[in-house]
Amino acid sequence: MAGRWELTDEQWLIVEPVLRGARRANNRGRPWHDTRAVLNGVLWVLGTGAQWRELPKKYPPFQTCHRRFQHWVRSGKLDEALKLLAARLHGQGKLNLEEAFGDATFASAKKGASLSAPPGAARVRKSSLPPLITVFLSPYLSTALRRPSASL
Repeated sequence: MAGRWELTDEQWLIVEPVLRGARRANNRGRPWHDTRAVLNGVLWVLGTGAQWRELPKKYPPFQTCHRRFQHWVRSGKLDEALKLLAARLHGQGKLNLEEAFGDATFASAKKGASLSAPPGAARVRKSSLPPLITVFLSPYLSTALRRPSASL
């Protein structure tokens, strides 16, 4: 069973061909960490908004995840993989890229502001969205996925 920010086996089969790592021809160098584990670590960081250094120990080292994330972004592989996942979720009716929402939970309160609402009124119900879908709401992915695309 996949964890909160981890891909299911079905989702992994969709993105694995895109993110498959290439070994050197002479087979030298240190073996790569499992690509699926690295991607799950990347999705954890994107989904939680945490810093790379806060990556849990169950994932490969944060340096590895960050380096591979940068490589995938520069090469366009991450965009391609996430678009495949988004298309799959869209086809299942679980993701609608037509609508977006603004969230002001990070707006700072100014010192001396008037108390116009009782304490706790700003608290809202936690999202009922599946964790992987919330990854698609991260700032990086929302701009990448909203680019005009004939496939979606």
